[in-house]
Amino acid sequence: PLYLEELIFKPEHSIIDQSLSAHSGPTPTNGDGFGIGWYGSRDTPGVYKDIQPAWNDTNLRHLAEQIRSHMFLAHVRAATGQTAVQQTNCHPFRHGRWLFLHNGRIRDFDRIRRNLDFAVRPDLYNRIEGSTDSEVMFYLALTFGLENDPVGSLERMVGFVEEQGWDAGIEHPVQMTVGLTDGHHVYAVRYSSNRESRTLYHSRSVRALKALNPMFDRYSDDAIVVVSEPMNDIVEYWEEIPESTAVVVEGCAVRTLPFKPRRPD
Repeated sequence: PLYLEELIFKPEHSIIDQSLSAHSGPTPTNGDGFGIGWYGSRDTPGVYKDIQPAWNDTNLRHLAEQIRSHMFLAHVRAATGQTAVQQTNCHPFRHGRWLFLHNGRIRDFDRIRRNLDFAVRPDLYNRIEGSTDSEVMFYLALTFGLENDPVGSLERMVGFVEEQGWDAGIEHPVQMTVGLTDGHHVYAVRYSSNRESRTLYHSRSVRALKALNPMFDRYSDDAIVVVSEPMNDIVEYWEEIPESTAVVVEGCAVRTLPFKPRRPD
């Protein structure tokens, strides 16, 4: 397990630094809230969210100094203007043992939201707490079989959203990078309808890098990090995830799959 501060605060281009000065995102400042989700000894993950900027939350710093976890997600938000800045709209979203976060948007979400909402399973619909396209995407994936087929459910979710968007005359409906975990595996996807997705990377072998730089000594040999932007300038440490690709991480093994949206059955 790693203290959360090791990735949220300490790296050269940490999550906190990215909230202030993102290098490759559409908005350099991501100050419309943040969230962390982590796994401990309980069956379901803990979550802490707030609407203030991540760099300005002393509670986040104190928690990150004390919480150790073998698996955690962190997200900083830049509101798109389609949805309010409120705590229930901050990522990650939680359902049971699952955590989900999304970077991107459904274009003209308000025009197709009603159809998307109606497609969510009735027993899941009342669990939606916020007003974001991201949370609806999560609950559509749950509806389309996330529990048993995580990558396939995301393909069906995107296929459905694209179909609804195109039927409404919306060009390039989906822009997304997604992170999803059940506490044992990490699933990450880079996909957009126009094939111009935001960046996504995963770390390479920490074991090899320990010989090059002592800063990596504190990381486990099987540590894998998936990030929107590299957390330092050591090129050898990062592998860019290609367009239209899903990544499955289990332990220190990283498996890549083509991501092919399709209509739900």
